[in-house]
Amino acid sequence: MEQIKRETIGEIVRKRESDFINGHTQVSKHVRHSMNDTIETIYAYLNSAHTSGEFDSKGREKPFFNIVVAAANIWYRATDIDRRHIKTRATKKKDWINSFLANILIQSWMRKENFGQFLNEWGRVLARFGSAVIKTVENSTGLHLIVVPWSKLIVDSVDFENNVKIEILELTEAQLRANKTYDQLMIDDLLNAKTTRKTSDKRAKDNRNDYYKLYEVHGLLPLSNLTDDVKDEDVFVQQMHVISFIGKKMKEDKEDFTLYRGKERFDPYTITHLIKEDDRTLSIGSVQNLFQAQWMQNHSVKAIKDQLDLASKLIFQTADANFVGMNALESIEQGDILIHGINQPLTQVPNNSHDIVQWQNFSTQWKTLGNEINGVSESMLGAQPKSGTAWRQTEAILQENYNLFELMTENKGLQLENLFRERIIPHLKKKIDTTEEISEILASHDIDRIDGMYIKSLSTKAVNDKIKKALFSQDISQPLDPILSEEGQELELAKERADIKESLDRLGNQRFFKPSEISTKTWKEQLKDYEWDMEIDITGESQNVQEALTTLNTALQVVMNPAFENNPKAKRIVGKTLELTGAMSPIEYGSMESPQPQPEVQGQDGSTNVSTPQITSEIKNK
Repeated sequence: MEQIKRETIGEIVRKRESDFINGHTQVSKHVRHSMNDTIETIYAYLNSAHTSGEFDSKGREKPFFNIVVAAANIWYRATDIDRRHIKTRATKKKDWINSFLANILIQSWMRKENFGQFLNEWGRVLARFGSAVIKTVENSTGLHLIVVPWSKLIVDSVDFENNVKIEILELTEAQLRANKTYDQLMIDDLLNAKTTRKTSDKRAKDNRNDYYKLYEVHGLLPLSNLTDDVKDEDVFVQQMHVISFIGKKMKEDKEDFTLYRGKERFDPYTITHLIKEDDRTLSIGSVQNLFQAQWMQNHSVKAIKDQLDLASKLIFQTADANFVGMNALESIEQGDILIHGINQPLTQVPNNSHDIVQWQNFSTQWKTLGNEINGVSESMLGAQPKSGTAWRQTEAILQENYNLFELMTENKGLQLENLFRERIIPHLKKKIDTTEEISEILASHDIDRIDGMYIKSLSTKAVNDKIKKALFSQDISQPLDPILSEEGQELELAKERADIKESLDRLGNQRFFKPSEISTKTWKEQLKDYEWDMEIDITGESQNVQEALTTLNTALQVVMNPAFENNPKAKRIVGKTLELTGAMSPIEYGSMESPQPQPEVQGQDGSTNVSTPQITSEIKNK
């Protein structure tokens, strides 16, 4: 049986690029979609550029009355997610320390990688296009997330995940040389073929010829592309190729330059959507929703402009042949005497503008329709409400408009959650097989809990060291060292705790520590498999803020009752209420211990000191 010859990487790139630029997808009987045309139109409208050219058939300039930028900016603001929204929570009481440690590592990584800027870039692309592609790059410098522009991608317009992804790179010679993973000998050959940068339809971006166009290919491809062995053509593995090609004398003949090829552990590209569309890689964003409205806005404004241009002209009419070919501005000077025949007056042509109000009303209807499709109200655009409009009515309209954006924001949060579980946290765990000290800004309740563990561990260790020192230096002929008595140990322990607490309070909300000061484990051991046990609630979709505030306020009134402390049933009911409403996790509620009265200890000098009620078993054994 004859074996089918597989396509080379260069052939795959050229075919996919041609199909992407010129092809269409028949979504349904009446819907035909070109992903490339949609992307190009979005870029044009965002830059106030007509897809049919700047001038009409008579050479007159066409105005662009842009309505898409404002809508895209509203989507951008309304679906914004910041670093402060990204928190992890333990689902079991025993795991709260893991949640605490995971938050520290995530916050540290986000600051190092400038994750806030990534979130802003990602949100902007999502708002404009409806979808965005995230590239995960893991190398010796860490894990990096990049938002890839749609103008640099060649992908399948229906099925993104299961097809080859091609990213277009435009690099200088210095950038090519700096990348040591590229084949330097192949770069030497490529440098001999300098070309200018071009758009997807082969038009030059500029006249610079010091950029080289590369194609970075990722996908599940035959192993023979790596081994050059025909026996491996039926074995498919995830791989990456970086190639470039130039034309030869024959139109269809190309010379391929392979700068890199190799296996990879996973596909680095992840597609995200505000609202996913069926049978489409690219969802419908704020700009595409306004395609028709923007076209009609421009059409209406162009008609109004043409009428105003005509109305601004002075046109005369006469039956006198003496004026044929004359122009009032060019042929007639001040003081000229005009001669014309009997009963043949020179009169002005009535060319006043007409129906402009109807054109304005027509364009307003389209603009209103576009806003309704996008879920944008005039209040969101900053327009003042009409006189007499109640504030509560405006507030209700805004709330209704934002309901759609809450759904979009929730989708962003869920996609971020998957990214953290599958990419970010596993990467962080690989790099933290250590007990090195780190610092972090903590929430108030986290500080109380970690301080309790830290103070207990450190104070116990300090007192134990003092006890050991006293034991070894104790002279049996001398009175017993006070620290060797139970009362003395309690006093010393209380003093150590007070000193440590005072030093920690000076740090405010910041703490410096390492896991070995809390336990004997490393970060990696502490967080083993935790990415699947924790809850990542980025956008707060699991909790209604207003309802939570109402519940917490009611619970506060109950716990302020002096009799509450002595009523275990009331405590349990309040705890259960907080748990069911999601206003507070049972872990956080359970960690809020009530202060216990501390016994007085009589000192040797007759003074009274307050100490902790118990000493740890570790100290007692010593």
